[in-house]
Amino acid sequence: MSTPTPLLVFAGSTRAQSFNRKLATVAAELGREAGAAVTHIELADFDVPLYNADLEAKGTPRDVVRLKELFYAHPAWVVVSPEYNGSYTGLMKNTIDWVSSPIKGDPAWSSGTKPFAGKVVGVLSASPGALGGLRSLSHLAPLLMNLQCWVSPKQFALSKAGEAFTPEGQLVAEAARENVRGVVEQVLWAARRFGT
Repeated sequence: MSTPTPLLVFAGSTRAQSFNRKLATVAAELGREAGAAVTHIELADFDVPLYNADLEAKGTPRDVVRLKELFYAHPAWVVVSPEYNGSYTGLMKNTIDWVSSPIKGDPAWSSGTKPFAGKVVGVLSASPGALGGLRSLSHLAPLLMNLQCWVSPKQFALSKAGEAFTPEGQLVAEAARENVRGVVEQVLWAARRFGT
């Protein structure tokens, strides 16, 4: 029996009724169905200030180190990105900026790309609009690739997200669920092939 692939799932939103957080929950569930060892985190649970190099010089926040450890420990990720003004959220960028910043004098985290390099990442988005947040993914993928991530060719943007979920948080359309499953399964397949 092969060891389950560790899969990290998170959304770039902390809004209580976020469609993207709901979509991340669906992705985590499908990851478990596919046999992955899923860690589904909420960025609201981490005390991460707005990035500032002067603040960082006083010491990297403990929750940033926790995020570095989580990112590094998982070879496969599914990142769910809301779309604000045609791009990813400030929360997403701030998280990535902190996690990719080297910790001077710390042998474990002296490389900014260490938490990212070689990770296989699937990207999803949800939006009330017709494009489903697709533009945020077109910006997020190059950012992740710049940090040496492998971004899955399959991606999915859930349009008309206000109508897409049941009151229990499940996707109404089976086709949408299958699209999310396709991204999750491709990420897990690639992570196993790469041996990351």
